[in-house]
Amino acid sequence: MSCENEYSGDFIPEAIIGERVETFVMEAFDPCDCGFCEVDFEEIQKAGKWTVLFFYPADFTFVCPTELADLASKHADLEKLGCEVISVSTDTKFVHLAWKTDERLLQDVKFKMAADPTGEVADFFGVYDPATGMALRGTFIINPDGILVSSEVNFYNVGRNADELLRKVEANVYLKDHPAEACPAKWTPGAKTLTPSEKLVGKVYEQLND
Repeated sequence: MSCENEYSGDFIPEAIIGERVETFVMEAFDPCDCGFCEVDFEEIQKAGKWTVLFFYPADFTFVCPTELADLASKHADLEKLGCEVISVSTDTKFVHLAWKTDERLLQDVKFKMAADPTGEVADFFGVYDPATGMALRGTFIINPDGILVSSEVNFYNVGRNADELLRKVEANVYLKDHPAEACPAKWTPGAKTLTPSEKLVGKVYEQLND
């Protein structure tokens, strides 16, 4: 793995919601061409893409393949929203290749599977567990400006829901183009949003139900 963490300028040495994310580079396995490549966050940013980082504990485990299969079912929808989807564990790219080959649940996985064997990137995002050398189940959404806009972390024994991830990306994409608005609970595209102001105080029900 190659990870470039030069903490200087506008950057800070940890990922914080609402702050810019430090650049990083990781080796990866690309299921689309069955070859190895690099995931370069700076290049993703230059392409104007959103980034979804999907950390999981380890290859050849039990909950993890169900999560990656679930994520794969929403991958095309996330791509349409301009997202680069990347799964990450502390396994090597070679283990990723072997797991993708052996585990039938991963047959539809087409996103890059990044390797973070030293745990540097996982540590930056606050999901590295030094007691096990693995990453917790962390999902991070980064906008095209490099700002971390969403963070979700689960313990080892609870899997995530890609439907909710897609909903959160949809909401964040909408709000980037409509910064004066806010999305209420369970918002989905086409539903009403809120426009915060003094007139809205105590009148949220009225705005959502008029």
